[in-house]
Amino acid sequence: MPAWVTTARAEILEDVVFLSGAALNHLHLVLGRDEVPQALLRDRLALRAAEACVAFSGRSERAGELRDAVHLLRLGDLPGPAGETCLACRRAAERPVSIKALGRALPTIDPGQIAAWLDAGSGAPVTRAAMVLEAVLREAPRADVAGLILADAALAQAFGWSHLVPLLAPALKRADLRKQGDELRMACHRALISSSFEAVRQAAGLVRRAAHLKAIAPKLRAKGAGDAVEMFLTRDAVAPSALPLPDRAARRFCDRLVDLGAVRELTGRDTFRLYGV
Repeated sequence: MPAWVTTARAEILEDVVFLSGAALNHLHLVLGRDEVPQALLRDRLALRAAEACVAFSGRSERAGELRDAVHLLRLGDLPGPAGETCLACRRAAERPVSIKALGRALPTIDPGQIAAWLDAGSGAPVTRAAMVLEAVLREAPRADVAGLILADAALAQAFGWSHLVPLLAPALKRADLRKQGDELRMACHRALISSSFEAVRQAAGLVRRAAHLKAIAPKLRAKGAGDAVEMFLTRDAVAPSALPLPDRAARRFCDRLVDLGAVRELTGRDTFRLYGV
């Protein structure tokens, strides 16, 4: 990301619009690179978005607790309010943008209402996203998660991205969600400057780590290793129990990847561990 984008101190709307356009254009180019692990990047950004949405609701769960709520669920367990938020953000970014995919992420909202809110936006991409966010929060003031997901969906549609990229929530403040008109548009432009920079930074790191994992993959002899590696290349975090390997073999496989520097253990615990690129 060019330094003049991230260090400039713009005070008027026109300057902020210019800088956010530059930042988003740079991100657009990065998202078009084949070596970027797109699904993994979106899943990691979804975790950041969920963390922000949970904070907006007044809850204290951080990234580690959200990972636990999602990845350590047993059959029949409920993820809790914070876990539901995390699942919504992840599901919204998993599949190509469509009313059906957004309905899967927001199952309590009628698909017709989702379509109506998405149609509330018009104009340039950020203006369109801000209008969608404002329309949702005007009709459902407590629907922060839905508003932010649909605003990101509108942004993706305007840019021609196949998938939603979670960008707005991590860089907006709670007070921004109560703004309207030009004030909300200004807040969205500012948020997208910083969140685009963070997305590009994360993409660069993931490219290096994904390349290393792919390079050592041929050395892994475990049956099902190829499918397991693919899971690490598409998910923010993976529990050994989720891998297509017997339980003990899965734990050994994860430890082997840590020893090779291909993945990290994310929890710092001795049990109920999670691993990620």
